Amino acid sequence: FISRSDKILIGIGTGNNGGGGLVAARRLAGWGYKVFLHLPAKNLKVLPKQQLERALAFGAKIKSIEDPAIFVDAYLGFSQRLPLTNDLLEITGKVNKLNCKKISLDIPTGFNKDTGELVFKPDIILTLAAMKTELAPLLHQAQIFIADLGLPHAIYNEFGINPIPEFDESGIVECKQ
Repeated sequence: FISRSDKILIGIGTGNNGGGGLVAARRLAGWGYKVFLHLPAKNLKVLPKQQLERALAFGAKIKSIEDPAIFVDAYLGFSQRLPLTNDLLEITGKVNKLNCKKISLDIPTGFNKDTGELVFKPDIILTLAAMKTELAPLLHQAQIFIADLGLPHAIYNEFGINPIPEFDESGIVECKQ
């Protein structure tokens, strides 16, 4: 799917989803991948700002959007407010035209939970801990994977999450219709 010589570009938002993207950037750079960051806004919150410093220290570089093998959407998460700003509409439009694999962290930027409309159009959605009911309409538009956060089964039971994802050693499971 990817080699260490391929460029990975991660679009970073100012909040928690951007922070998650920066953690991914740090880890990927630490494993030897070529990681680049697109930061349209400079006003990162405290935790994402710390993660940015760490990602840069591990070798990630800040860059504009151009020719990645993989683009990771970490602009906005579940707390996003619609409509998107003109800047984000322009960015997502440009990224949608790229000839690369497109991955969204947790939820695609610009996803309207009420209508199912997508602004950013990912090939893959990587969500955390469990399938989100809001993502179910997207199963026919993108592959959806769940990443293990190491939560004990008691937490899943407490929140009524059923079935509990059965993770293998990779820590990732694909959601099926």
